[in-house]
Amino acid sequence: MDVGWWLGCPMSEGLRSTAVSKLTDVPKRILIGRALRSDRLGETLLPKRVALPVFASDPLSSVAYAPGEVLLVLSIAGLSAYHFSPWIAVAVVVLMFTVVASYRQNVREYPSGGGDYEVATTNLGPRAGLTVASALLVDYVLTVAVSISSGIENLGSAVPFVVENKVACAIGVIVLLTLMNLRGVKESGTLFAIPTYVFVAGVFTMIAWGAFRGVVLGDDMRAPTADYEIKPEHPGLAGFALLFLLLRAFSSGCAALTGVEAISNGVPAFRKPKSRNAATTLAMMGLLAVTMFCGIIALAAATDVRMAENPAKDLIHDGVPLGADYVQDPVISQVAEAVFGHGSFLFMILAAATALVLFLAANTAYNGFPLLGSILAQDRYLPRQLHTRGDRLAFSNGIVLLAGAAVLLVWIYGADSTRLIQLYIVGVFVSFTLSQIGMVRHWNRLLATERDQAKRRHMVRSRAINTFGAFFTGLVLVVVLVTKFTHGAWVALLGMCIFYATMTAIRKHYDRVAEEIAAPEAPNDDMVRPSRVHSVVLISKIHRPTLRALGYAKLMRSDSLEALSVNVDPAETKALRAEWERRGIDVPLKVLDSPYREVTRPVIDYVKSLRKESPRDVVSVIIPEYVVGHWYEHLLHNQSALRLKGRLLFTPGVMVTSVPYQLQSSEAARKRARKRQEWVAPGSVRRGPAERAKDPSSHT
Repeated sequence: MDVGWWLGCPMSEGLRSTAVSKLTDVPKRILIGRALRSDRLGETLLPKRVALPVFASDPLSSVAYAPGEVLLVLSIAGLSAYHFSPWIAVAVVVLMFTVVASYRQNVREYPSGGGDYEVATTNLGPRAGLTVASALLVDYVLTVAVSISSGIENLGSAVPFVVENKVACAIGVIVLLTLMNLRGVKESGTLFAIPTYVFVAGVFTMIAWGAFRGVVLGDDMRAPTADYEIKPEHPGLAGFALLFLLLRAFSSGCAALTGVEAISNGVPAFRKPKSRNAATTLAMMGLLAVTMFCGIIALAAATDVRMAENPAKDLIHDGVPLGADYVQDPVISQVAEAVFGHGSFLFMILAAATALVLFLAANTAYNGFPLLGSILAQDRYLPRQLHTRGDRLAFSNGIVLLAGAAVLLVWIYGADSTRLIQLYIVGVFVSFTLSQIGMVRHWNRLLATERDQAKRRHMVRSRAINTFGAFFTGLVLVVVLVTKFTHGAWVALLGMCIFYATMTAIRKHYDRVAEEIAAPEAPNDDMVRPSRVHSVVLISKIHRPTLRALGYAKLMRSDSLEALSVNVDPAETKALRAEWERRGIDVPLKVLDSPYREVTRPVIDYVKSLRKESPRDVVSVIIPEYVVGHWYEHLLHNQSALRLKGRLLFTPGVMVTSVPYQLQSSEAARKRARKRQEWVAPGSVRRGPAERAKDPSSHT
């Protein structure tokens, strides 16, 4: 009975794990669809008409809340400050055109998808690149939180239940968006394209109809808040105080620029010619966003929209504050009500499209964050799991990580877009500025060697664009930091510092491990004198653990020996073959194709095929592993070896051997274990060593 329990317990655990895996696989396929082969990656590339809503939904949708943020800040000085809003809009437009023109240079010169991170790293060094990466990661998380929260508030103008339960509704929308993006970029992009274009068409219709009613028909269009008065917090501002207020309003209006950089990060997702299509999409996005932003600002002024940072106290109607029950509708909702009429068909369509496109604006981050995370993981700044594509050829781990961070932020800030937006644009302008400085150095380097006069004139013109862009975005960054630091920008800076420190620590860990396990050129103790061994040695790269496993396998005196690798990344497989041949390793290397990027199943199938050919033989599978000593190091390394061993243990006629390679950090774990063994229980000293020897409970 004891023997049966000993043999049956691990098997029952493994069978239960397999059953659970099969049960969970069914809802997974229902939610995100069937797995796609790696060779179908080209089918997921986007045409411009789909790429525009996928990568530009954030800057396009920001016109729904950026005008309101300008008016909210100006309301601090009262209604008299509202006449500055057109001039602030002009400044935002100039900045938008500058940034778009600058990024058109970026996508042409750096089409690999690294975007600002690649530009800064290549031209300014790794520290600048890591700063940009930290800023973008924070900005992407905030993009999801702000877009979803703003969408909930817009939808709440028509459906009160939503705004009354906005935190729960916001989290529900994030979960839904996450599932949609896990289905793949092209599939989600096609789904998101319709509401984005409906929103754009609705805003242009509102601007055109409002202009026609006001200019041609002479109608008196009045916003629902037109009769309210604003109680200024600081009336009669002048001099430096007024300038500071205008700069703060300008920095709030710059929220319309968030997401512009996503196209430069997403160039690989475009169809060929990738750079040209990305540059064209940038121009289309800039023109649409500028037109909508200016149109809404103009209509807000024409319809006398009133906004206040604290509407319950600062909005006055008939001499009485509106009170805590008042819900302040966004500017675009008030303008739409004035132009189309409350409850009209066009008003309801635009309200629904605005809410939906704000939800989908988060899709910019869902495409930018995982792609940037994959590049950072490839550069060993983030866990390697973020570099792996999921079943639907999307970077699933990055998508889930982004969703988790956004849910946490929405919960902490109560899905309040006004509070969240204060954190918002710091990161994006850090990346804007460093990217443009990097492009200036890029052109300087090319001009130093270029002799063709036509090319030189093009480079000088491009450098001028990036120089102006660097100056302007740098100036805005200073304004944002000065005007928004105490209003929440410090939280974004703290998040950037945390990301920077975390990624630096991860890179140091990976570098230390790579140095420790690097394969020597000359044979050493890790690869001993060959002998007859029958085994299948699983390998992914040539390093010390691999050589030790090969050396161990040669001493087992089996009938045959081969090294086995799974082709998950063709570039890495090609490099492995080349290194294998260069070193002249006298062990045959077999590579298994894996169109779905799986490791476990191809190995299991291959081992079973060996058993099928010779049922009386035993297959010995040798897995090289390295041992770490800290819990957090386990999170940074792929656990595929553990999953593979779990499956191989239930494959008949297969023996599994782990060849451990102890890293230096494992020494710390060994010392901790030794200290636990030497620990003396309370009362043991009084009993003495003789009595403790008699007590079985005193032994481990």
